[in-house]
Amino acid sequence: MANDNEKDLEEVIDETENNDVEDTPCEKAVDDNNDNNDNNTENKTENEAEPTAEEKLQKELDEQKDKYMRLAAEYDNFRKRSAKERLDISNTTIGNTISEILPVFDNFERALNAETTDEKYKSGVEMIFNQFYDTLKKLGVEIIDPLGETFDPNIANAVNQIEDDKLGENEVAQVFQKGYKIGDKIIRYAMVVVANP
Repeated sequence: MANDNEKDLEEVIDETENNDVEDTPCEKAVDDNNDNNDNNTENKTENEAEPTAEEKLQKELDEQKDKYMRLAAEYDNFRKRSAKERLDISNTTIGNTISEILPVFDNFERALNAETTDEKYKSGVEMIFNQFYDTLKKLGVEIIDPLGETFDPNIANAVNQIEDDKLGENEVAQVFQKGYKIGDKIIRYAMVVVANP
């Protein structure tokens, strides 16, 4: 009887081994997918390890530093632009004011060059003229007197032309009215006569 049971058990085992049921395609796909996920997880952990807390903080610090540097550069550009605008406004305001006063300065200069026998009067006019001139210099105003120089249309207007063998080509022969500038801004162009244009 024991032998019969052993034989029956062996037959059942043989049948099971011979009649292995193949996996359905769905079961195979699930098994393959699970295997791939396991492999991908292993590859990710090996190749792309999650950043440490220190690395995260370093990245955040770098981002903040970049933002700070950009902000500092923007502020510096704003500061320079504002300073330039203030200087331009200041020069324009001074230039507009001076241009209204220049005819008075020209008259003082003419009075200074006029012939007179009264020395006290002449010294008084000279003192006022020098005081006026010093004030203009303090405001940054420069006189443009191109007499004897080559004509430059950027600082002077030619109101007449002459031919003169003693003078060079395009040389300023005479200045009718001096010019004035503040910085690079011309307040008034000089009025000149140009020789041998």
